[in-house]
Amino acid sequence: MATVREFQVTFDCAEPERVARFWCEALGYVVPPPPEGFASWDEFAATLPPEQQDGAFACVDPTGKGPRLFFQRVPEGKTAKNRLHLDVRVGTGMVGQERLDALEAECARLLEAGATRVRLMEADGVNESCLVMQDVEGNEFCLD
Repeated sequence: MATVREFQVTFDCAEPERVARFWCEALGYVVPPPPEGFASWDEFAATLPPEQQDGAFACVDPTGKGPRLFFQRVPEGKTAKNRLHLDVRVGTGMVGQERLDALEAECARLLEAGATRVRLMEADGVNESCLVMQDVEGNEFCLD
């Protein structure tokens, strides 16, 4: 039998902390505590060389069930559609108008957090409706 491995999802981005805090809001994740011996992440960052400061940030599922999300600064900007995206499950088990209402309510909440609405993909007889969005740096995700 294969060994199940833990994994993290890594985002390349321009502003790691800003993107991480958006995903904390979107998923109910939290910022993990700073390394032992440091009262804050800012205190820890001050010990790094200037070129590494603000270069990475992370957030975690407080229940320990979901993967760690890691955000790393890269020099290039986003230029194409993601090849991988997250589906944020807000309408699981719902159909029709009930599902649309749940998607729209979550969309409104995330718009206030800095997300962008891209398009609604309505149910087609095979798939239920989902809402395509972008985070604060343009990374696509779906409300599903």
